[in-house]
Amino acid sequence: MPTSPPDHAPNTEGETSPPALPRPQPQSLSDLFFSFSILALQGFGGVLAVVQRELVEKKKWMTNEEFVEEWAVAQIMPGPNVVNLSVMIGERYFGWRGAIAGLAGMLAFPTLVVLGAALLYAHYAQNPQVAGALRGMAAVAAGMVAATAFKLAAPLKKHPLGQGLCALLAALCFAMVGLLHWPLGWVVPGLGLVACALTWRKLKP
Repeated sequence: MPTSPPDHAPNTEGETSPPALPRPQPQSLSDLFFSFSILALQGFGGVLAVVQRELVEKKKWMTNEEFVEEWAVAQIMPGPNVVNLSVMIGERYFGWRGAIAGLAGMLAFPTLVVLGAALLYAHYAQNPQVAGALRGMAAVAAGMVAATAFKLAAPLKKHPLGQGLCALLAALCFAMVGLLHWPLGWVVPGLGLVACALTWRKLKP
């Protein structure tokens, strides 16, 4: 008769090591909803940096590797990337109800804020001070995205393709989108399929 593994695994000296602590996770649908609502309300100029910091570094619902993998899937799906991610994470913990709660959290309060901001912008858009402030915010948003890109590059050290080839693929993507201005809808599926094929070939026994 098979037996279950012991709660405490012995180490090399015959002692037992403490059991691994369970990973933190959302406690309820309301926890999931308000967590994503807070994330969305922080995301002025881009939510990616905020989501990575909150979900990986603070709440620890995901590891950095898991975040990179799921962000890659969200990137190639239709619709806003971070909204796709909220649906995926919600579904992981609470099924379809979690998917709806995550989606609602990302959209409910930010929609009200955007409507209010749109009314103010329509009234003050021609003001030179407002235009200058918006350009300053754009510079900060670009810095946030760049900082997050460096954080997300760390898990690539363990990637089967190696850092060199991963850096080459990233450089090609940057050149195609940022320099050549090729449509993202072509670059991501095309270059993504090449990366998937190379990784599959590397992992193939």
